[in-house]
Amino acid sequence: MIEMSIDSIRVSMMNYQRVVILKEKGTNRYLPIWIGPAEADAIAVKLQNVELARPLTHDLLRSVIDSLGASVEFVVVNELQNDTFYAKLYIRVDSQQIEVDSRPSDAMALAVRVGVPIFAEESVLDKAGITLDEETVKPASGGKINEDELRGLSAYEEFINTLDLDDFNKRKS
Repeated sequence: MIEMSIDSIRVSMMNYQRVVILKEKGTNRYLPIWIGPAEADAIAVKLQNVELARPLTHDLLRSVIDSLGASVEFVVVNELQNDTFYAKLYIRVDSQQIEVDSRPSDAMALAVRVGVPIFAEESVLDKAGITLDEETVKPASGGKINEDELRGLSAYEEFINTLDLDDFNKRKS
């Protein structure tokens, strides 16, 4: 497992869908994951420390987990199949660790609320990660993607080709 951080949430100008960009800690490898607008807003609200009058769904989930005496330990983007990302929540209940299936967007929205690490499996990064260097965008696998996988990731390729790479180099304040 590779530790990731949320680099940014972007809107594709092609179709106005949201994508969360995860960045591998200590490298220039990124993982773009398409997410819904509600989940993008839920993540952004917490990252920007916006206070809301009423709890969002992910705040409710946090409250329920806390009320049951459990805690979220970390989340993992663990699989990519047929253009769909999968994730798991790792929750500690007493001395037992429980894995809970989740959409990555929900896992990330919960992770930012409870302040736990976000990880990605190396196999997911090999399939869908991109490495940015000074000149080009390269598949994280170094080009070792088979033809079926490449066809399946065409939506990501279209999105990546519309990115302003200079924007990745700007520091956030």
